[in-house]
Amino acid sequence: MKNCAITLYFFVVLLLQACAQTVDKSIKTPVKDLFSAELVVSGLQNPWGMDFLPDGSILVTEKAGELFLYKDGSKKNIAGLPEIKVQGQGGLMDVEVHPNFAQNKFIYISYASSEGEGRGANTAIMRAKLQGNKLTNQKVLYKASPNTGRGQHFGSRLVFDDAGYLYFSVGDRGNRGENPQDITRDCGKVYRIKDDGSIPSDNPFVGKSGAKKAIWSYGHRNPQGLVKNPFTGEIWEHEHGPRGGDEINIIQKGKNFGWPVITYGINYSGTKITDETAKDGMEQPIHYWVPSIAPSGMEFVSSEKYPEWKGNILAGSLAFQYLERLELKDNKVVYREKLMDGMGRVRSVKQAPDGYIYVGVEGKGIYKLLPK
Repeated sequence: MKNCAITLYFFVVLLLQACAQTVDKSIKTPVKDLFSAELVVSGLQNPWGMDFLPDGSILVTEKAGELFLYKDGSKKNIAGLPEIKVQGQGGLMDVEVHPNFAQNKFIYISYASSEGEGRGANTAIMRAKLQGNKLTNQKVLYKASPNTGRGQHFGSRLVFDDAGYLYFSVGDRGNRGENPQDITRDCGKVYRIKDDGSIPSDNPFVGKSGAKKAIWSYGHRNPQGLVKNPFTGEIWEHEHGPRGGDEINIIQKGKNFGWPVITYGINYSGTKITDETAKDGMEQPIHYWVPSIAPSGMEFVSSEKYPEWKGNILAGSLAFQYLERLELKDNKVVYREKLMDGMGRVRSVKQAPDGYIYVGVEGKGIYKLLPK
């Protein structure tokens, strides 16, 4: 009887902690939306990533392993994809168009691949030419290793900086004890390569014995937001924490972002991961979420289409099913607001070349935000 009472006590404690995680009074719901959301691409299950060609057509990935091109209401399947391992959170993930696509026709994809060492899969980055409705000249630029049968934390966002370097993320793959803090191992990192896959000579760990030379920063958990700040040229990132402790970071050369040595989150069971939220030699996030919103997709608003939002960050929430708008002042979040509240699990968000914002919602498709 005593053991039953103890078990009940701990169950109640965990339940109360879980309930506390669902209340967040710091985020506001707008009294009057300044936009309407128009569904422009329907029938998608998991629009993990999207990007735009110079003619305004949209490339969209489906996590299940398909790539589509949408233009003027018509949909075309793109052939020539590599073999994709759909495993847990992994599959076909992000897509990024080369800044000089009009000349070279290159696009980049991230996906779960079973090629290489070990059973299971890990994140791979491929470059290919988009010629008509087919990918040609495929080249794997990077493959994280070893493979693992674990289904979580593939990371996998892609972005180019102003100098033409490609950054991509790989999550810790569920192995927080070994991967994130070890620069001789893949996973739990943000990487920087040239557009042909070669390693820049000024990467921070070039010349360091045993290090993965493509690493740009480390100590990450599961980055599913990676974007260039159009006003400063810096690369910004957000990543999933455990229970609480999702983060926004400004990615810097060779820096350690702390996971799992420091974190503002706890285990899903309610137990502590660590007592430390700060430590010398480890970077602090510019913002962290408690409770976790499960962020996916990230964009800076630089468009004149939404003057009230210019300079803001947009981030999708998988857990609470909305698009979050974050106002910044001196690289700190000073205001948060829910957009598209209850629309569904927001997986991706992108500003098109014409300035309009597009949002990928699981089970529905791609929405275009039209200012009122």
